[in-house]
Amino acid sequence: MGAAFQNLLSVVTFLPLVAAFVVLLAPEGRVSRGLAFWTSVVVFVLSLGLLWQFDPSSDAAFQFEVNVPWFKSAGIGYHIGVDGVSLLLILLTTFLMPIVIASASTTIEHRQKEFAFAALVLETAMLGAFIALDMVLFYVFWELMLVPMFLIIGVWGSENRVYAAVKFFLYTMVGSLLMLVAILYMYWLTGKQGEARSFDYFAFLALDIAPQVQAWLFAGFALGFAVKVPMFPLHTWLPDAHVQAPAPGSVILAGVLLKMGTYGFYRFAFPFFPEATFEFRTLLVALSVIGIVYGSLMCLAQRDMKKLIAYSSVAHLGFVMLGLLAFTTAGVTGAVYQMLNHGVATGALFLLVGMLYERRHSREIADYGGLAKITPAFAAIWLVVTLASIGLPGTNGFVGEFLILSGSFVSKIPGGKVWAGLAATGVILGAVYMLWLYQRMWQGKVVHEANRSLRDLTVREWGIVGPLVALIFVMGLFPSPFLGIARPSIERWVAQLEKANPAMAGDPPPSRAPAANIQRVELRRDQPRPIVQLKAPQMPAVPEVLRPSIPSNTP
Repeated sequence: MGAAFQNLLSVVTFLPLVAAFVVLLAPEGRVSRGLAFWTSVVVFVLSLGLLWQFDPSSDAAFQFEVNVPWFKSAGIGYHIGVDGVSLLLILLTTFLMPIVIASASTTIEHRQKEFAFAALVLETAMLGAFIALDMVLFYVFWELMLVPMFLIIGVWGSENRVYAAVKFFLYTMVGSLLMLVAILYMYWLTGKQGEARSFDYFAFLALDIAPQVQAWLFAGFALGFAVKVPMFPLHTWLPDAHVQAPAPGSVILAGVLLKMGTYGFYRFAFPFFPEATFEFRTLLVALSVIGIVYGSLMCLAQRDMKKLIAYSSVAHLGFVMLGLLAFTTAGVTGAVYQMLNHGVATGALFLLVGMLYERRHSREIADYGGLAKITPAFAAIWLVVTLASIGLPGTNGFVGEFLILSGSFVSKIPGGKVWAGLAATGVILGAVYMLWLYQRMWQGKVVHEANRSLRDLTVREWGIVGPLVALIFVMGLFPSPFLGIARPSIERWVAQLEKANPAMAGDPPPSRAPAANIQRVELRRDQPRPIVQLKAPQMPAVPEVLRPSIPSNTP
């Protein structure tokens, strides 16, 4: 790999941050919006260079790795790198950001330059969290995400935006502080067990931690990540944040920010503390399944379409956590794929809600009805995204949910088949609440006369939502290229946990059907193709005493 590609990861990460300060100096209006948009497009194109140079068959744990001292005396370094999982999440982030900034041109009516600044800073923070292999560097990016998202909700949100922004900030900040305490304790342990203290990822991974201590450290990390997922019962900030955030902010929140929690479990919490992971595994599985069912049932009770989609995120991320906790290749692969699916489908739903809100200025489901007669193209796109969200075969959602449920069913989770069966009810409930939402909004008679004047999708709106719809079908019909990028990294990850506890992690042994009764047939060109025959099993002889006697005078 050349030096240019070796530094490409840093360029992709920090270019949005540099452009953010340039945007502040640009004139308000079209110039600042255009600068932010084209910067995000360039970042996406550059991230495709990472994909081009990434080698899934490599034995290296991370690629594009850079490790230079930052504060050498404190054991802090600029250590970055990606594996197949983080690369996919980077591509998801850089793909969504141009769409987010383009949609903000009409959704954000004031302080557009400042919004572009916040969005670009947030992009750097999210990308940095996916590439960081130094725990201080990761924590800096992790905390940096809070500030621009807090501003996006609090400045450009709806009527209760301040309440939602403060609630989001407090929830995530408290969880982050607990994680910081655990990081500092592990830093102290590296000096006790090694030659020098270090915040490096591999130094933390090599620590030999007593099971009792692991439980406390795991709790610190897990609480910080569980808030961000969010897992039940730490999810209550999410509906408020989604409802009050502007549509572009909801796309960022659902598309990328929620994945920080699941990625944190995958990258840090589970590998750092394997014994504590297995100890708390059943609890986490139970909370994940409760989140699936609870989130789905809450969707059925909603009158606000945005809050309904927010609760659906609780259910979808519950599926992701269940797949990760399966500790099988299929389950974890499905979880990673579902992270991407949720970002695409739910991000598209929030964009469509924003477009509809611009027309009608209402999120109440009851204010709609019969819109398919007035805006047929809008109704068709909404239906496609709805079907992707409920996992219709041929769409991206089906692949992820199928792998998660199948991987969980054959996993070594205690009662894994029962948990998988309970989680499957979420698929049914998902179809119920999403199709019911569609029926109430788009089918039937036009109840409100104000809806008769609504316009259909414009060319600009097609350009915004079209790439997401196309990706829904590409990922649904051709999943192999995406799965192939992450699968080697996932296999190593599963093998690492299986090594820690073979009875609790790893893929089940392949089942092989007995072939003893199959008669092998020689084939020649001059013979017709024979039918493979099965030998009839030899029945044991019936004892003489059990044979029925037949009278001699029987006709």
